[in-house]
Amino acid sequence: MLYPSIDTLMTKLDSKYTLVTVAAKRARSLQEYNDLMVENPVSDKFVGCALEEINAGVLHFEKSEN
Repeated sequence: MLYPSIDTLMTKLDSKYTLVTVAAKRARSLQEYNDLMVENPVSDKFVGCALEEINAGVLHFEKSEN
């Protein structure tokens, strides 16, 4: 089973598209700066760590109104 699950992650963001976009951007940032915001992550990969940050509530997304 994957951690965190898609069901828990969908309670944090409004759509799967947003989830993928936010996680991918954060994974690139982690790869470049290695500034992890959660202690003792379960995953050792950047995308997994980004998803754990979203699940922990330390990574947020605000929709801009254009």
